[in-house]
Amino acid sequence: MWKMKRKTRYWVRRALMLIMVGAVALAIYKTLDDGEQQTVDEGMEAPDFQLQTLDGKEMKLSELQGQAVLLNFWATWCEPCRDEMPAIQKVYEKHRDKGLEVVGVNIAESQLTVKGFVRQLDLTFPIVFDKERKVVDQYRIGPIPTSLFIDSDGKVVRMVKGQMDEAQIENYVLEALSR
Repeated sequence: MWKMKRKTRYWVRRALMLIMVGAVALAIYKTLDDGEQQTVDEGMEAPDFQLQTLDGKEMKLSELQGQAVLLNFWATWCEPCRDEMPAIQKVYEKHRDKGLEVVGVNIAESQLTVKGFVRQLDLTFPIVFDKERKVVDQYRIGPIPTSLFIDSDGKVVRMVKGQMDEAQIENYVLEALSR
């Protein structure tokens, strides 16, 4: 009986050791693999993408070249996203005639949900749908809200992770417009 328990313990330890070695190997592989995929950083050209708008049209980021762009990644269930939307709308209304475009990139939600949200907050800037999270992956977006401020040449001026207030949005928009 005692030999049986000892033998079982031996094999359990070996199995656990193999699992740990596999987990470490997977972590190393993922780290090396992720390193090959370039992240979007300040000073880089914003990668182009094409997504469908709330009204069913296709929108390409490159079509907005020549304008400063605030690219905001969000979802209706995200409380900080919801809280910063009115401030984004105010800054958009104030600066759209000066060359600002705001694009809200909704992450994987239904059109019906987003339409209700947009109507409730009276948002007038374009909303696009990233249903398969391809742009989220392309831009390596982590927490939401995340906003990118892009200058008229298509270069990322600033990336902000987390909720912003109206004064922050205004400052970053002015920075993007001035370049």
